[in-house]
Amino acid sequence: MGWGFRKSMKVGPFRLNLSRTGVGHSWGNRAFRVTRTADGRRTLSVNLPGGLHWRKTLSGSSRR
Repeated sequence: MGWGFRKSMKVGPFRLNLSRTGVGHSWGNRAFRVTRTADGRRTLSVNLPGGLHWRKTLSGSSRR
């Protein structure tokens, strides 16, 4: 298992994510969030009470 690095900084509804592969960002709140990852993927996440969640990749490269 390899080592990784991830650091997240929150400023209001915006979040800046630093990782070994680059910089990503996201905006939203606990229930609704749009994320742009370091590798270019865009993801929409919806989280409902009780642990229910839905996530969809909007654009970018898919994971291999």
